[in-house]
Amino acid sequence: QVQLVESGGDSVRAGGSLRLSCVASGYTANNKCMGWFRQAPGKEHEWVASSYALTTGGGTVYADSVSGRFTISRDNAKDTMYLQMNKLKPEDTAMYYCAAREVGSCYLARNEYEYKYWGQGTQVTVSS
Repeated sequence: QVQLVESGGDSVRAGGSLRLSCVASGYTANNKCMGWFRQAPGKEHEWVASSYALTTGGGTVYADSVSGRFTISRDNAKDTMYLQMNKLKPEDTAMYYCAAREVGSCYLARNEYEYKYWGQGTQVTVSS
């Protein structure tokens, strides 16, 4: 059974940093596309970033709203994905979800329906 478990969410002041983690089990994460989404109250899931599997180049892609501030990375030995979030803004406040596909490529995979597996989410709150 595939499980994705996020952690690291917290409440911070604007300009601060957080690092989210997502641990995968029951799943060979290192050869699959994985990504982060977020959902603010009353809004739909918003794609944040994705990490291609090493087998497909290991590249990363980011939403414009977080590019230059957030960094997605993986520790394949630990089946863990991270999201380093710097220069946080109040508009980054949301529940953050880890998601994973059944394929290694993340090409054009910016819609929640492209991802099969999901974690339970971790809350990030940024105050001004």
